[in-house]
Amino acid sequence: MRSEDAAVLDDPVGESLRGRHTALARRLGRADTYLPGVATFCAVPRDPDATDWTDLARLLGRDGFADLFSCRATPPPDWEPVFVLDGRQMIWTGDRPVEPRAASGDLVELGAADVPEMLDLAARTQPGPFWPRTHELGTYLGIRAGGRLVAMAGERLRPPGWTEISAVCTAPEARGRGHAARLVSALVSGVLSRNERPFLHVAETNTAAIALYDRLGFESRTQVTFRGFRTP
Repeated sequence: MRSEDAAVLDDPVGESLRGRHTALARRLGRADTYLPGVATFCAVPRDPDATDWTDLARLLGRDGFADLFSCRATPPPDWEPVFVLDGRQMIWTGDRPVEPRAASGDLVELGAADVPEMLDLAARTQPGPFWPRTHELGTYLGIRAGGRLVAMAGERLRPPGWTEISAVCTAPEARGRGHAARLVSALVSGVLSRNERPFLHVAETNTAAIALYDRLGFESRTQVTFRGFRTP
């Protein structure tokens, strides 16, 4: 893979908002963010000026939340820091998806009717930000056991040529059954079928997930810092 092929991953949020997620975006000047209920990710130019920050604040409103994990610029000092979390970006480098061991449960595609269960599962497992319209960002798959949603994963950011796999989570009572591997492998196959490359983000402290992704063919590309702020 040429280094320029992955350059868009330096700002996957901005590349997605200005590209394939334009229909789910709001823009003012050079500042971008997602529609309410879809995601809280925001983007400004690589070297933002005061006007860019003002425009983003106007988009978000007073005391609005700005998730700037793919933005390396620092907001003005009157923006209140909310969180900082170390993580890494991983890209899929395998020749084909790893076939996970057999796992029980029915794998299904999830949609608007499944949102209440998806929100409940995300609240119980904390895979990262997940909102009522997050499923509109791409394909989401789930595994049901006894009719109940016990695991899910889906597609989130969509920079040119790439698709992010996200919201990988399994209910505590259903762990250890290969659900995450099965879901991620299915999503990788779907992304590759569109002649795109899979990538993902993971918290540095989530060593079990990092080990799983490594086994499934992902390699670390770069360190990232997840950061959130409140507008003045």
